[in-house]
Amino acid sequence: MASSPRSPVSADGYQRFDDEPNVTLRLEGSYGASPKYGSMLSCPSSDSRNRMTPRQNMDTPNEVSQRIGVGAMDNEGLSENATLARYTVGLDADMHWEMNYHEAAIFLEEGRNNEKFDSHPRHPEDLPAYLLVHNSWYYGLDLLTSLILLALAFVEEPAVPLFQLPVWAHGSIELMALIIIGIELALKLRWIGWGTILKHKRTMIKCMTLAIMFVEAMTVLVRQSSHFRVTRALRPIFLVDTKYCGGVRRFIRQILQTLPPILDMLGLLLFFILTYMVLGYYMFAEMNRNFETLQDSFVSLFVLLTTANFPDVMMPSYSKSKWYAIYFVSYLCTMLYVMMNLMLAVVNETFTTAERDKFKKLLLHKRRACQHAFKLLVSKQNPDKMQFRQFRGLMRYYAPQKSIRDVLLMFRHMNVAGNGTLSSDEFIEVYDATTLQWDPQYSSIPWYHAAWQPLQILCKGAHAAIVWPYFETLVYGVIIGNGVAMVARLIEPASSLQQSAHAFAASWDTFLFVSLFLLEAFIKVLGLGTRRYLSSGWNLFDLGASGLALGAGFCLLLFPAATFFVVIRPLRLLTLFKIKKRYRDVFGTLVILSPLMCSTAIVMLVLYYFFAIIGMELFAGYDMRNCCINTTVEDFYKYSANGSTALGYYYLNTFDNLMASGMTLFELTVVNNWFILMNAYAFTVGLYTRVYFMVFYLFTMIVLTIVVSSFLEAFRFRIQYKRSTSKRDEEKMLHEEVELRWDEVRSVVQDFYLLEQLRSALVVGGITTFIGSRPRTREVLQHRMYTHEIYEWLAEAEMEEKRTGSGPIGSFDELESGDVILRGDHVILNGQSLSPLRQNGATSPT
Repeated sequence: MASSPRSPVSADGYQRFDDEPNVTLRLEGSYGASPKYGSMLSCPSSDSRNRMTPRQNMDTPNEVSQRIGVGAMDNEGLSENATLARYTVGLDADMHWEMNYHEAAIFLEEGRNNEKFDSHPRHPEDLPAYLLVHNSWYYGLDLLTSLILLALAFVEEPAVPLFQLPVWAHGSIELMALIIIGIELALKLRWIGWGTILKHKRTMIKCMTLAIMFVEAMTVLVRQSSHFRVTRALRPIFLVDTKYCGGVRRFIRQILQTLPPILDMLGLLLFFILTYMVLGYYMFAEMNRNFETLQDSFVSLFVLLTTANFPDVMMPSYSKSKWYAIYFVSYLCTMLYVMMNLMLAVVNETFTTAERDKFKKLLLHKRRACQHAFKLLVSKQNPDKMQFRQFRGLMRYYAPQKSIRDVLLMFRHMNVAGNGTLSSDEFIEVYDATTLQWDPQYSSIPWYHAAWQPLQILCKGAHAAIVWPYFETLVYGVIIGNGVAMVARLIEPASSLQQSAHAFAASWDTFLFVSLFLLEAFIKVLGLGTRRYLSSGWNLFDLGASGLALGAGFCLLLFPAATFFVVIRPLRLLTLFKIKKRYRDVFGTLVILSPLMCSTAIVMLVLYYFFAIIGMELFAGYDMRNCCINTTVEDFYKYSANGSTALGYYYLNTFDNLMASGMTLFELTVVNNWFILMNAYAFTVGLYTRVYFMVFYLFTMIVLTIVVSSFLEAFRFRIQYKRSTSKRDEEKMLHEEVELRWDEVRSVVQDFYLLEQLRSALVVGGITTFIGSRPRTREVLQHRMYTHEIYEWLAEAEMEEKRTGSGPIGSFDELESGDVILRGDHVILNGQSLSPLRQNGATSPT
């Protein structure tokens, strides 16, 4: 369709293009801000420009040359370039739309990843670096380099002699890894800019850590010896900053958000400890060596908070007078049962609020990203509506794995109004639409309707068996029989443990029940189809448990000493727990919590790594055998080479390498007798080392308290969700039905080649129904739980935008489609220099 001589710039600052642009040229004098098109990536970086005025009736290329010569300068080379610009103007319009599609996809990715928009690439020269950083190869290299840095702690001194490498080897590896991370960081700063680094605290911390570690690595290589390097404990920063640790970063952010109430409660706890410290010192200093000094009193009460030294710390005073028990009982009741539980309640409330606020902020951030993207995907003729052509162009970059059928179904699902175009409010659902997996709906036709005739008969029989009312009861009976057989094998006398393990997990009854379980899975696959069978989590668990039991039985036959394989056979008994609703809620909560548990495990490993490195720097090399003579922990560290005395075995808790340090820290986490380790190192190294163990306890207590709060919040959320949602409502929420009429498809797609591709998936001239299934994730359930709140949040955001007059992007000096910019002896057409065309005859969109 024809366009007007000038394309108007909309009020929101975005340039509108034609659906089928007829591009014109113009020449005006203009200097100052960089011009912008529909896509900000099409903006050249030069500051001075000469613009061309729109042509009125240019019928020949010569007219273009004449008008350019009159309006600007009498330059033969310029006239030649302008003629070439006229020749390539149609190609440039398509390039404009491709840029818009690409940038809109970038906006959606930034919304999905919760990235700030101030790090959005602004110029075409930023795009190569941005694309290089945002690809799977970069993500893999970044993760691999971070893991190599962490693994260096296994080969650096102190380390297990078998793994230890010379200084030049691990120093060179470290330096190479740091250089790779530095190059990756430089690429990121290429489009973020050094001026905005202060706004990105994570990037700033990463830069500072990289600089410090680079200097230290160079120092180690020059000196060919290591020094006191506690900065190695900062290496997990690089791992946390990788693409695959987004959940870890969110969990750490939640920990930081929950810290204020925790610190408030810790301050209150410290007040009570100091109060009881003073009282205990004056009451028991002469009768109880645990209170001889103020320092001893504080340490004893701090340990008593964990109950690790109770009742040992009380008994010397209790032996003098039974009334002294009131002191210790009141302290524990106040601190352990009141203040600690109160802190858990406060943290849980804060965590719940933070979880809700996180969901709200992510929702509004995605909405903002959709607004940014939508403004790049509408045309001049339809500034408030998105055509299918633009939506498909977006999906080529944002979801390239989606087929044309899936893209059409997504578009039709989002188009609630049914008018063949998407409004801004409808486009907000693009994130949810991309999660849907589409399948044709055959309500009365089984999966095997077109299979081989004998196979059809077999599948019909399998389907009849599955729908038999007593089929599940029969399966449960077999599982119970398997449990009875295991109990019988356990109480059966055996001459050795290996023989008992063989009878338990590799006898004839084991293979009999495993065969029955596999037969059950085979029947379900035949009756339901592979995809439908594997869509159930319980089916996956049953199949996996049966397969592992079969493999464990064969392994015990081949390796009788591998008795640990006996743990596999009882796994199938877990299926019985799904009979009771309460257990189903527990397992459902575990499924919801699985991403959080993975993030929690990584955070704990990072915490262990941090304190292990510090512990190795402080305590490596100390021999703890017989280290604490004439102290309260002497018996725990006794050692005799010939075994003539009883061994305490606590001397094995060392920090001589990373693995030993991790085991020692785990013992401290369990807190049982942790004060013995603390006092041993305090007597051996120095009393100041108690700070290390106390700080570690506080850190682990904070993290574990937040983990418990997250579990409580998730379980409460699950129960509330189940109470407010029926099974029918849940199925409707997890599935979407879309009907595609061929006539409507033709009016929406309007592309002969795409319609030819859709013929095989749709009923030509009729109606095809598809069912879209979304995964049962926490975010999906939150959308259901916070339905009313979501409406309020969106209304508040719209009111705030109207009040402040803020739009997605509105401060750009833009040019319309078909602008030709004159700069020296170059012609810039829509932000692209045309002078290379004289040599290559082609341009690149980026």
